[in-house]
Amino acid sequence: MLVVSTRAAAEVYTDRTGPVIVGWLRERGFTTPDPVVVADADVADALAWLLAQHPDVLLTTGGTGVSPDDRTPEATVALLDAELPGIVEEVRRRGAAVVPSAILSRGVAGVAGRTFVMNLPGSSGGVRDGLGVLDGVLEHLLDQLSGGGHVEA
Repeated sequence: MLVVSTRAAAEVYTDRTGPVIVGWLRERGFTTPDPVVVADADVADALAWLLAQHPDVLLTTGGTGVSPDDRTPEATVALLDAELPGIVEEVRRRGAAVVPSAILSRGVAGVAGRTFVMNLPGSSGGVRDGLGVLDGVLEHLLDQLSGGGHVEA
């Protein structure tokens, strides 16, 4: 779990999204350390380091907007073997139903090796929307990554 926020890394404010994501993962049986918090400029190195640990799931929050230092999607795409655009499209769709600016999120989702990687927005609402989308597909996605078959409808 990676929090990408220059202000949180500098302790200007306390990130509230990382603990929510970690709690959500732990509720689903994942062994998850506390969030790693990095400045936007350090996102590429942090993602590479975390992926080298070979987690099943790597979720990020923050750095997905259009601010000049938001580079989480670019750093993530560089490490992916395959993108899963439908997941983040659904997150944006759900968010836009409540907050029109949700369509500005540039987050991506995909697979790096056998790790599912997804960028969540830095807002609590965006995190809630993202986790809501994942709740319906994460187990199946991880089963597929480990070589499982397709589930009958």
